[in-house]
Amino acid sequence: MNPATALSTVLIDELVRCGVTDVVLAPGSRSAPLALAAHADSRVRLHVRVDERSASYVALGLAKRSERPVALICTSGTAAANFHPAVIEASESGVPLLVLTADRPPELRGTGANQTIDQVKLYGSAVRWFAEVGVPEERPGQVAYWRSLVCRACQRAAGPPDPGPVHLNVAFREPLIPDGDASWCEPLDGDASGAWFRARVAPPSAALHIPPTRRGVLIVGDGAPTCGDTSPRRAWRAGPCCRSPTAAAGTATTRSRPTTSCWATRSGPTPTGPTSVVTLGRPGLSRPLLSWLRRAEEHIVVAPDLTRWPDPTRSATQVAQAVEIPIAAGGDAWLRAWRHADHVAREAIDAVLDSSGLTEPRLARDLAEVLPNGSLLFCGSSMPIRDLDQAMRPRRGLRLMANRGASGIDGLVSTAVGAALAHNGPAYALIGDLTLLHDQNGLILGPREPRPDLCLVVVNNDGGGIFSLLPQAALEDPFERVFGTPHGVDLGYLAAASGLPYALVEDPEELSRAIKGDGLRIVEARTDRVGNAAVHVAMRDAVRAAMRD
Repeated sequence: MNPATALSTVLIDELVRCGVTDVVLAPGSRSAPLALAAHADSRVRLHVRVDERSASYVALGLAKRSERPVALICTSGTAAANFHPAVIEASESGVPLLVLTADRPPELRGTGANQTIDQVKLYGSAVRWFAEVGVPEERPGQVAYWRSLVCRACQRAAGPPDPGPVHLNVAFREPLIPDGDASWCEPLDGDASGAWFRARVAPPSAALHIPPTRRGVLIVGDGAPTCGDTSPRRAWRAGPCCRSPTAAAGTATTRSRPTTSCWATRSGPTPTGPTSVVTLGRPGLSRPLLSWLRRAEEHIVVAPDLTRWPDPTRSATQVAQAVEIPIAAGGDAWLRAWRHADHVAREAIDAVLDSSGLTEPRLARDLAEVLPNGSLLFCGSSMPIRDLDQAMRPRRGLRLMANRGASGIDGLVSTAVGAALAHNGPAYALIGDLTLLHDQNGLILGPREPRPDLCLVVVNNDGGGIFSLLPQAALEDPFERVFGTPHGVDLGYLAAASGLPYALVEDPEELSRAIKGDGLRIVEARTDRVGNAAVHVAMRDAVRAAMRD
């Protein structure tokens, strides 16, 4: 089966699974795969109109009266532009339209190719959501991506709270018609083990009731709700599904409680992972946790906004604003096994760090431990947040923050300054040298501006430390120049140029004294990128050995 036919077959099937019954089509060449798939599916009521403007208003009327999303399909070029008036009307009147515009592949755009215009975000702010589907390819994982994308589009169009049009731009390469071959590299409709699950989105007022299971886990990530029935604190008391372990990811507030460490999730006390996973917030930092989501039979996402939910693995089976978490009588073996694994992993990690001198993960662990109660700790988005994730011990009285929306290093000094100005108490930031240099203008405060009580603890490994832990490190010849990017900047001079107090930490025992003070100030800890990579390998090997014992 060619990719265009595969994508179109899956797309129409998923529309039907999401409750779409009507498809309006304006004929064209590039949209042929979608047209043929819609025509072949007997569950769809197909409406064909020769004029795109008329077709779009037919779809508008169908959706307005039925109060259900209706799919609207056209070919590439100005055909898509003729949908614009109806899209605007649907936006202003809150009518759920699913606009599917066929498009040329990227290599034909901007070349003067026939019937090719810029269709990316063609309708601007008139749509509730836009997605460039991408040219389909025959490789595993495409089916889950396509179905997840369509499910999100249907949910966003239907609302609540704000129904309206959604635009999916679908690029096709030739061939555009079926080639007689029905084979594909993965099942188009899932396999016996459930290769994909469509996320069932619960009504806003309904709470999901999870049946008890003896292998459940709660994952609390960045941006998790902090109050109400879905708060990490309440969920931690109960545990999802039964007496189950809780895993914290990123800056999750549950780090004030005993949680399963990322190292325990890597090796684990059992050969099989959880059967049921509940996620609050964004769980995208830890790869072992992400693998749990992919393998779990049930992945329930709890999200305040049912029009957007975090699902980086596209494995969600249910989405809801609230979830009922029952307690099962007995059956504590699963929880006890994870608590023991976590204890073993943390002892192994501490032993490595205590004997390694001043290293980046030790600096993260010790800093989080010595900060006074009521402190804010802002984390850099590259290695600092990962070092905290791997080395921090659970503790109370510390508020963690990070810019994990886009996870970039842009403007982190300024973000930390702003957060410190809003925080009622001392504030600290653990960031890398490149992060500091990227936003060194954030250190400049006018003489009449409010001054934050913020200590910037800067890990200086003279470049991009995270790349030493990635496959790029094996590229010895170009590595330093294009990944390591050493800069040679003396941060002491940088602090002096900004008129800020400065201290250099050369031994772990100096940290608690160096961070004392008030106002905006810089504390530098110099580390070695190669040595840091070796410490991370030592931590991994120590945990594996401890688990085997």
